[in-house]
Amino acid sequence: MTRQVTRRPTKVQSGPGSPRSMDSNNKKRSLPVKKSKKQRKTNLIASFLLQVLRFSILGVGLGAIAGTVLTVVDPSKLPLHPKPTATNSPTPKPVTPKPTTLVFNENLSSLNQKLQALAVKYPKLQAGALFIDLDNGAYANFRGDTIFAAASTIKIPILVAFFEDVDAGKIRLDETLVATKDVMASGSGDIQYLGVNKTYTALETATKMNVISDNTATNMLIKRMGGKEALNQRFQAWGLTSTVINNALPDLEGTNTTSPRDLVTILGKVNQGELLSLRSRDRLLNIMQETRTRTLLPQGIEKSADIAHKTGDIGSMLADAGIIDMPNGKRYLGAVMVKRPHNDSNARTLIQQISRTAYQHFKWYQTQPAAKPQPVAQSSPSPSPVVIPSPGN
Repeated sequence: MTRQVTRRPTKVQSGPGSPRSMDSNNKKRSLPVKKSKKQRKTNLIASFLLQVLRFSILGVGLGAIAGTVLTVVDPSKLPLHPKPTATNSPTPKPVTPKPTTLVFNENLSSLNQKLQALAVKYPKLQAGALFIDLDNGAYANFRGDTIFAAASTIKIPILVAFFEDVDAGKIRLDETLVATKDVMASGSGDIQYLGVNKTYTALETATKMNVISDNTATNMLIKRMGGKEALNQRFQAWGLTSTVINNALPDLEGTNTTSPRDLVTILGKVNQGELLSLRSRDRLLNIMQETRTRTLLPQGIEKSADIAHKTGDIGSMLADAGIIDMPNGKRYLGAVMVKRPHNDSNARTLIQQISRTAYQHFKWYQTQPAAKPQPVAQSSPSPSPVVIPSPGN
């Protein structure tokens, strides 16, 4: 027997939790939501910044790649860069540098004659002198190539070498030098009396060497700069053909040598700025202006004139060399050396007279039209250069 089942219709719920209600909510959520103007503006800015960041990263990457390529490839070798030709790249004309060495122009024969006349008055003396006007190169060379015992004039090139080393950073002005027993020397100077192993600054030592002609100070600097052989090589390199250190100071036997020409040459190099910086040149000239002995060249110039100089004095030789500034603005160089009988005072008189004669000549003479530069003429009269021994005090 078959049972008939009757199905009842299912009621559709319409409440909040009913399927119809849920379906309706889903439809509402899927609808686009309208954004405010402020939100849209913010999104545009963010999008713009994002694009900028992307391009920046891209630019950095391209720059790195380009830099790597340039380090490997030489652009100048590419066909896009042809080599310059003479038509588009003219060769500059060479510039002739200004001469820094002394230029000897007019030979002052009248001054040479005056110096010779003075020397004739002192037959027991053998003099040599060289003067040059730095304004025009006019010069007088009276036996200026003769080689003499240097005595303390050897301290001029030593002082120049000292300041050259200062400029090169090899010596500090404030460094300490020790007056050891092996450098102690008799004769002029006071370091010998102040005790062994006493210390001095390098500048103080150089100053004493020139101002009071301290022989111990001179030996200290010779030692500090590598010894006599090293200094002799430098003198030769400067063109000082007659200047040689053979023995430590005081060298009373006169084995160390130089000439008026060498002394004028080294002073000319200092004046022209050829060897030293302006600062070191000023210091050197200030030291030489303080030289205590003023009985030789300074006695022939006016009181209003200035002189930076160094003397030399042993029993058989007397000398002085310096840079003289006249009140009228003229500057000249001068060196006078005299071999004499032991301590003959006439040598002092002769140097004073030669200095006075040269000073007055440079003060009043009229220069001739400038001639072509020429080497220093041999002295007149012109005996062959000879080494004049200097046995003495």
